[in-house]
Amino acid sequence: MESVKPSSVAPSKSKLARTFAKVLHVRAMTGIAPVDGLKNVKVDADLNNEGNMGKNAINKEDEELQKRKAIDALLAKTFASISTVKSSYAQLQYAQSPYDPDGIQEADQLIVSEFKTLSELKQCYFKKQFDPSPHRAILAAESKELQSVIKTFEIMGKKLESQARLKESEIIFLREKLLEANMLNKSIEKRLTQSGSLSVLDNLHISGLSPSHFVTVLRHTVRSIRSFVKLLVNEMRSAGWDIDASVNAITEHNVVYFKEDHKCFAIESFICKEMFDSFNFPNFSLPNESLPDRNKRQLFFGRFNELKSMKAKEFLAGKPRSPFAKFCRIKYLRIVHPKMEASFFGNLSQRNMLNAGEFPDTNFFTSFAEMAKRVWLLHCLAFSFEPQASIFQVRKGCRFSDVYMESVNDEEMAVESEPQVGFTVVPGFMIGKTVIQCQVYPSKHQGILKSFTSKKQR
Repeated sequence: MESVKPSSVAPSKSKLARTFAKVLHVRAMTGIAPVDGLKNVKVDADLNNEGNMGKNAINKEDEELQKRKAIDALLAKTFASISTVKSSYAQLQYAQSPYDPDGIQEADQLIVSEFKTLSELKQCYFKKQFDPSPHRAILAAESKELQSVIKTFEIMGKKLESQARLKESEIIFLREKLLEANMLNKSIEKRLTQSGSLSVLDNLHISGLSPSHFVTVLRHTVRSIRSFVKLLVNEMRSAGWDIDASVNAITEHNVVYFKEDHKCFAIESFICKEMFDSFNFPNFSLPNESLPDRNKRQLFFGRFNELKSMKAKEFLAGKPRSPFAKFCRIKYLRIVHPKMEASFFGNLSQRNMLNAGEFPDTNFFTSFAEMAKRVWLLHCLAFSFEPQASIFQVRKGCRFSDVYMESVNDEEMAVESEPQVGFTVVPGFMIGKTVIQCQVYPSKHQGILKSFTSKKQR
């Protein structure tokens, strides 16, 4: 018996493998799915399921979008109704003044109607009954809101026009009041001018002169001085002058003012000092002016009567070379500094006219000339007395005396137990044994002044 060789077994195994491969290939060609094919079928089913889920998600997004638009439409309707209520309420207020019953009723009906609309919108929100056409509803609501806003602005415009008409009527009323006040002021000024012409001293004879006549003229003189000081201070402020520096330049230092406005008294003191300088001398010591040895009282009283009823401007125009005209020129050039005049008026034309023997036709010089006239009249009246009236003033630091002085600041007098004189504002006069008090600005004690200065310096 022969043994089987290994080489004869190998070919038979390989042939069997090829046969199985053919069989598998034939099954594949005939459509029988392998195991991998089963897996592919399962994947396709999953894709179909995912597609259905994606469609469901898109539908939900559309629903959410529609719901959001419906809510936006509801909100738009709500704000439109609120705007309508606001405009109707504005119309209601406007119709109340002036009273308009038809307008009030119309506005009230609109308010009630819109409140009903708001209530309906509230119920729609809770019941989720939204508008099927939200886009159109939003446009309609926006249009309604714009109309309400326009209506509100129209009502506000009418209200502002009404207020403007009311203001115009108030302006007309105030203008009439101002006109009446101006007319009253002119009437008062006219009476003051009449009294300023010293008509109360008409038919006065030199033999009947008394200190009361002198006091009357002095009061008019002081009033005129203060009027010019007020004009001067206003011009200084308009020209940008430093009032404090000006006051320090014309007065002594270490004067404590009770109020800031009291510095005007220092300017008044300066004006009085310059205008009354040389008052005790005949003709104010004018150069090249001589007086007769006899009848001097009659001469001065005659000058007084000649000038008292005339305006200074008219007198200067008629007698430009009279002693009074020379007095005006000298005093103006001493009081009004060239720098001051240039800053007030931009030139030195008034000064140049005075130096040329002419007189300016300005309100400023007219006010000055009226003040100078009253000082001149007071001087003439002073030399009409026998003995003549004399002038005096007190020095700074003197103890206040009720006999010779009166204070221009009663508040300071109430504060100080022993007041002292800061400076003389208006000089005093003596006619025989009669004393006409000078007006002074009281100051604090010298010790208080020193302590105040040292604290300020620190």
